[in-house]
Amino acid sequence: MTNRYHCCATCTHFGAEKKAGRMQYHCVRLGFETKPVYKFNCWEPKEHVKKLMKKRNHFYLS
Repeated sequence: MTNRYHCCATCTHFGAEKKAGRMQYHCVRLGFETKPVYKFNCWEPKEHVKKLMKKRNHFYLS
């Protein structure tokens, strides 16, 4: 089963800041630039995403 919630934007390690008039996204854990829709195996969902997954019967094992 694929996880529709699994992407960088829903991860606790995702960071975003506005620089020079544009948004820049980065992974705090890995230390490099990313995009909100990218997916990595180190994904750790934010608390509100965990609750939503549980509510919608998606399973997340940590």
